[in-house]
Amino acid sequence: MRALFDRQTRNLQRAVAVGLAAALGLPPAAFAEVTEVQIARGFAIPHLPIMIMEHDKLLEKHALAAGLGEVKVIYSQIGGGSVMNDALISGALSFGVGGPPPMLTLWDKTRSGIQVKGVCAEATMPLLLNTRNPKLKTVKDLSEKDKIAVGAVKVSIQARLLQMAAATVFGEAEFTRFDPLTIGMNSPDASAALRSGAGEVDTNFSLPPFQYAELKIPGIHTLASSNDIMGGPHTFTMVYATGKFHDANPKTYQAFLAAIKEAIATINRDKSGVARTYIEMTHSKESVADIVAILDDPLVHFTMTPTGTIKFADFMYRIGALKNKPNSWQDYFFEEIHNLPGS
Repeated sequence: MRALFDRQTRNLQRAVAVGLAAALGLPPAAFAEVTEVQIARGFAIPHLPIMIMEHDKLLEKHALAAGLGEVKVIYSQIGGGSVMNDALISGALSFGVGGPPPMLTLWDKTRSGIQVKGVCAEATMPLLLNTRNPKLKTVKDLSEKDKIAVGAVKVSIQARLLQMAAATVFGEAEFTRFDPLTIGMNSPDASAALRSGAGEVDTNFSLPPFQYAELKIPGIHTLASSNDIMGGPHTFTMVYATGKFHDANPKTYQAFLAAIKEAIATINRDKSGVARTYIEMTHSKESVADIVAILDDPLVHFTMTPTGTIKFADFMYRIGALKNKPNSWQDYFFEEIHNLPGS
């Protein structure tokens, strides 16, 4: 009922805006829509949809088709959920990207304000907890002697997965057991630290393609997969935005959805071409064949449909990281994708 009321309110606001624009002799789009869009992306394969959007200028294409004219799109690389969230709250970003936990944190905190929600998923794929410590066989063996690289301490998807693992192995009251072992690092730096064998980081909750490159180094092995911790596949990366931007820019928002949908279709249709684009944009040292092998992995899916996100939400609510318990995944995603078979 509340969702219906909110939609009716937004529709009324848009109708008022259009009426005022008409009274002033302005075209409706010119009254409300932005002419510049700021989009962030991460460093690796999970963010391929945004990379393809950037490379192929897909948002510009769909904005033009929607009658928005020449929209300037600015892309930036941001590592870490807390930095991403700060940029979104400040208005420096139109669309942020990251794992479900950082988005859920922001959704919970902004329900009575700018109302951050998910736009869509980007990728469903496992993260691997890799280590060079030969004494570690499972997560049970982690101790104060180990240092684990994660995207951001306590709040990133890797940090939440470690908390979930600790809760499963040692009991929910012990969910923070591994928090003191974590160090916030971006993915390239964390992977380089693990592979080099220098420094204090001996374990990395990694992601593609870095996690596979790490396993090629003698002595590095996997302690756990995020799919094992979650009990199945889960969304790794997703897009989120503020309700303020969503409501004020309906055509731009729809253009974004059309652009990311086309980008995902391109990834699933032309993996070799996409692999070359990825290498070009990231200056990756992996071969085209290496990237294609990752894209062909049956556990790797690029999709707008959220998967398993409610498991993160339920866990975060139980440990007190969320004050509000969502009833379903649709509570924290905008209504444009509610028709998808999400979870």
